[in-house]
Formats: sequence, structure tokens, C-alpha cells
Amino acid sequence: MWGPSHCCLILCLWAGLDALPVAVDKTKVNPSVEEIQPPKSVDTGLHYDRYLREVIDFLEKDPHFRDKLHNTDMEDIKQGKLAKELDFVSHHVRTKLDELKRQEVNRLRTLIKAKQDMTGDKGMAMDHQALLKQFEHLNHMNPHTFEVEDLDRLIKSATNDLENFDKEQHEEFKKYEMMKELDRREHLKTLDEETRKKEEEHYEEMKKKHADHPKINHPGSQDQLKEVWQEADGLDPNEFDPKTFFKLHDTNGDGYFDEQELEALFTKELEKIYDPTREEDDMLEMEEDRLRMREHVMNEIDTNKDRLVSLDEFITATDKKEFVEPDGWETVDQNPIYTEEELKEFEEHLAREEHDLNLKTNDLLKQREELERQQEQLNAQKMELQRAVEHMEQLKTQKTEPLVQAKVPSAVEILPGDTQPMSQGHQQDLPAHS
Repeated sequence: MWGPSHCCLILCLWAGLDALPVAVDKTKVNPSVEEIQPPKSVDTGLHYDRYLREVIDFLEKDPHFRDKLHNTDMEDIKQGKLAKELDFVSHHVRTKLDELKRQEVNRLRTLIKAKQDMTGDKGMAMDHQALLKQFEHLNHMNPHTFEVEDLDRLIKSATNDLENFDKEQHEEFKKYEMMKELDRREHLKTLDEETRKKEEEHYEEMKKKHADHPKINHPGSQDQLKEVWQEADGLDPNEFDPKTFFKLHDTNGDGYFDEQELEALFTKELEKIYDPTREEDDMLEMEEDRLRMREHVMNEIDTNKDRLVSLDEFITATDKKEFVEPDGWETVDQNPIYTEEELKEFEEHLAREEHDLNLKTNDLLKQREELERQQEQLNAQKMELQRAVEHMEQLKTQKTEPLVQAKVPSAVEILPGDTQPMSQGHQQDLPAHS
């Protein structure tokens, strides 16, 4: 699989199959068209990678557009000249591109909706600028059809994003190194004087052990490539031939060194410095050194800046004086990537972030406490309401019961055959029966 930065070739929209790293059987002089197919698993690392690859795939199927790809250089592509050719592609391809765009717009809308729901649930503010950046590679004002502006935006966005990829990698590594140093210093503060002194001595010892390694050849120099020729290829260094070397290490046989093929050439040099089994060696530093070596060679050899090294570019570079007599090469540990002032600023930045995070945490805790208090009030009101309802039911029941005892007269007060009770005076005049 290609690495993210190698996919500058995708930026060129695969401008010609001669520049496309594909697997070709070297035993066949003229492979068939069916055998020369773009790889299916190109991953640029961009959040719109799939959309980018699918657009390119369908544009490649249009004969007119494919012909223009073969005759357009990288600079013209970047300036948007190729995008104008979209008006001449077939109806079938345009219809498919319309469908791809609608799918991409729906994907982005779903993604943004999910982010809004997530940030809303957590009481966080939405970063609207970051959301708008999600749509930079297409014209979201027209979500239905794929137009020239969409292709132009896609090319420019991919060009810019991929060109910044290495820069972002360097920045991430710089942060990693500064964080590592801050953690080390914080750890020292927790130690007593004697233990701290031993820890410092051990640290300096590890630095010296790491620096004690064989001479590092200048990346891309004759000495460096001859070492690969001898140790990796098993050939006589006195018979070094640039053209043969190029063919041996053009592993996919496309006629170009891509960035991954170049980085593979530096493995022997890096093994002189780094060993994963040694305490003093940091493998992330090794990858940073590999990236710096590749960038340097690309800057020196890749004259048309397409992020590929052709055979002609390679041969031209080997004819230069710098190829035979290069300057020295400094590794990451020999060339510090941050100053003490930058480290202090980074520490202050982390402190501010931690302070802001604590404020947000405290705010969330207060919100939680307030919600719990409100819930308790609601529960108390609910219980009070239930008691009131029960009391009202009791009163209602008492009012509807017949007052039997109050309305029915006693047997003494009613004479036989008389339905009316006698007054108290009449009861006293009645003779007593013997």
C-alpha cells in the first residue's frame, strides 16, 4: 500500500500510466492494457480519500479525459487547466460523478450531524470553521451535480493537504520530543538529591551510547548507495552502476522511485544508529530521521516536484559533484529540533490547556450538582403532589358515603301503625303496661 505522501500521483490524477506505480511483469516487454491497472488500495490518509479515488477512477474511463491526462504536466493540473476538460467527458461518466458527489455530501452531513450530537451532549461548543473545512474539496452549495469547480477544488485540496502532510509529521514529532523532555524533568523533581544525580548520570550515559555509532553516509550519495549495492544486493562496490541500481530498487517496475522505495534505501544507514533492543534508541526518532532523509533526496533529485524520481532524474543526480563529494549529515540527536524557549512556551501551553480543562471539568461538575438538586426538588414536588391527590380522594369518599345513622329514627320513637315519631311530651303521657 502506498503511503500518504506518495499519493502526489493522485494529485496529478494519474497523469499518464508511465508515471503510475503499478505492478508490471518485467519478463513481458509490452504488457497488455488489462495488466496495467491502477492499484485498488491507494490510501492518501485524507478524510475524503475514497471520494478522491473513485472520482479519479471514473475520469480515467473517459477516453478524452484520459488523453488529456497523458499530455498535461503537474503545474497545469495544479492551476486548474485540467479541470476545465470535465465539460467534454461522456454523459455516463458525468452521471456517475454526480452520484459520487451526492454520496460524499450525504456522508459529510451525516458526519457533521454526529459531531453536533456528540458535542451537544457534552455541552461543548461546535467548531464551525473545522466543519466548513470538511467541505473544502467540493462545492457544497450545489450538492446535486459534479461540476468543473468540484474537480478544481478536489485537485487543489488534495495538493495542499498532501504537501502539508510531512510538515504535520514533523510538528507531531517535535511535540513528542518536548513532551518526553518535560516528563523527564517532572520525574526528576520527585526524586531525592542522590537518586536524581544517578538518574541524570544515566541519562547522559544513554545519550553518549546512542551517539556512538558508525559514520552515517549522506542520503542519496555515492557512498550511501554503494553500501546498499554491496550489503543488500551482494554486488561488487567497484562495479556500481546507477542505471542497474535504479532497476534493482524500482521494486514495482514502474520506472520511478516513489517515496517508499526511496525510504527503503535508507534502512541500512538507520540500522547503524537505531536498534529496537537498546534502551538508548528511540524508534520514533528513527522514523523522523527516515522522513528527513527522504525529503532531502527528493528536494535534491526530484526536479519537476511530482514526488517521484524518474530514471533520468536519478542519472542526472549521479553525475553531479555533490553525489561523489557530499556534505556531512546530521541525525536528529545531532540537530536539536526545539530550543529551550520553545520548550518553555510548550510547557505554558500545556498548563493553559490543563487549566482550561479543569475549568470545564468544574463547570460540568457544577452543572451535574445543579441537575441533581433540581431532580431532588422535582422528586419532592412529586411526592407532595401524590399526598395531595390521596387527601383529595379521601375527602371525596367521605362526602359520597350515606349518613345512615343520622337519618334513621329509633324503634321507641315510632308507634305501631304510625309512620311519624311521637314528640317527647306524648311519650310522657302514655300509661305504663303492667
